[in-house]
Amino acid sequence: MTAKISRRELIQKSLFGFGALSLSAGFTGCNNSSDKESNALKVSFDHGVASGDPLQDRVILWTRLSPNEASARLQVTWEIALDDQFKQIVKTDKVTTAAAQDFTVKVDATGLTPNQNYFYRFIFGDKKSPVGQTKTLPTSTSKVSFAVCSCSNYPAGYFYVYREIAKQNVDVVIHLGDYIYEYGADGYATEDAAKLGRTLAADNDQEIIKLDDYRKRYALYRNDKDLQALHQRHPFIVVWDDHELANDTWKEGAENHQENEGSFLERKLAALQAYFEWMPIRPVSETDHLNIYRQFDFGNLVQLTMLDTRILARDKQLDYADYLTASGLDIQKFQQDLTNPARTLMGYTQRDWLLGKLQQSTATWNVLGQQILMTKMLIPAELLLSLAEITSGNPSTDTLNQMTTQITELVTLKMRLKQGDPSLTEQEKARVLTVAPYNLDAWDGYFAEREILYGTLAQLKKKVVVLAGDTHNAWSSNLYSKDGAFVGVELATSSVSSPGMEKYLNIPTAQLQQFEFAFTALIDELNYCNLNQRGYLLVHLDEAQVQSQWMFVDSIKTANYTVDASRQYQLELDVNLLPMQTVQHVA
Repeated sequence: MTAKISRRELIQKSLFGFGALSLSAGFTGCNNSSDKESNALKVSFDHGVASGDPLQDRVILWTRLSPNEASARLQVTWEIALDDQFKQIVKTDKVTTAAAQDFTVKVDATGLTPNQNYFYRFIFGDKKSPVGQTKTLPTSTSKVSFAVCSCSNYPAGYFYVYREIAKQNVDVVIHLGDYIYEYGADGYATEDAAKLGRTLAADNDQEIIKLDDYRKRYALYRNDKDLQALHQRHPFIVVWDDHELANDTWKEGAENHQENEGSFLERKLAALQAYFEWMPIRPVSETDHLNIYRQFDFGNLVQLTMLDTRILARDKQLDYADYLTASGLDIQKFQQDLTNPARTLMGYTQRDWLLGKLQQSTATWNVLGQQILMTKMLIPAELLLSLAEITSGNPSTDTLNQMTTQITELVTLKMRLKQGDPSLTEQEKARVLTVAPYNLDAWDGYFAEREILYGTLAQLKKKVVVLAGDTHNAWSSNLYSKDGAFVGVELATSSVSSPGMEKYLNIPTAQLQQFEFAFTALIDELNYCNLNQRGYLLVHLDEAQVQSQWMFVDSIKTANYTVDASRQYQLELDVNLLPMQTVQHVA
């Protein structure tokens, strides 16, 4: 059984860890601290630098020192300047770090100028860190640009996507979670790791559970030069998803946490402490290092609201297997649970906070950055059964051919239905109108809470853009309430390296575009998808429009790669979220 713990107790347990910001050296009793190397003490900056959570007057600066003595207490100088030669230093101070923080350093550099580019670095003795670039948020602006990414699995392939984002001129990188993966050397998407030279270290090649395990996994990822280059180039705004802890996490457990792996609560506390140590994220308050839902204002143009739909308040996911009876699926019980108004993803406190922020917003665009698909991914129930069969093993050619025939039939019927074909029989209509949620781990499994949010959006008539990750595939959708009210659009990014639907469906790449067409034809809200390529999303907003570009690389498993211009997709929407231009490049 999972030990239950109140929110008060969870906060109390976290107060003295969780990556608290480094204090000024004068307040840390650092008489025994080292500020330079000696014959015995050697220190290096192996994990680069990072910045994050920019506001109009401040930004988080991060680095980590690697000493050869675990007992060392290190005093580090940080500098932030207007130029990369540090001739115009605007702020500098000293901080201390030790093993208790895994030798990570986090500084909230305050007193900065809005909408200003800065350079920063850290110094220990005669050792200097790489120079990072960052930028504060504007008090007024006519345009904002984001790069959006998620799901970076180190053993699965090279981080070329990070390398490409580093080349872009954007205001901030929004990382929507699965920054690391918890699996061991024989876990998910590790089959090519040895060939790629991306195996897990010998002392960290099992599933990570303890604090030291999580810390070492972050250290491995942050050794990657492409990830270091991206952090060095742009500030990040981040949220966690499930793999920062364990697959399919909810508030009291996870699919990938078993009873023989110890206390889930202790594992959660360890995972979140490592997250706050290694990520350039600002605690919401001095006494709360658990909540990560927070707001960023880009003048009056964009209100960016970052949500936690995963770890702290989510109720356990529904599972179709729990509703199977001797006579089939207990549909009545399933629908009753699916629409239960008490089920929550965000928790009541976060939900009230979000609805309040939307109510108060005067921004042209309200952007919701969160982990999972909000779109109603409802597919014909018979196709759901076929997909379940295919994803459960290695399908035969006959099975794939049967599914291809089935998809062709369903798409044909859906087209005839849309065209008002009077010759359609009730049985034929039922084949495409009898639909079910494809992914109960997404918002589709939390129907009532989504409708509460949609009801508020419909009432407020805000211009809402939802960002999503998690699925490893690229999607674009229009969002509608159960009453048919249009409430916004969703733009979902593909993954950095985690495999997409080409792996889950076990079907040849040549057939995937047929599946992409079928998904957009059969799923009412869906306008676009790419089911097999790794990439990221660019979002540009101004007073008149939002422009989205889905970018892809041709491979993450070869020594060289190119940007696959043939599959790029661009969507331009006017201020009313109506399409202005859609450009899809298909090979």
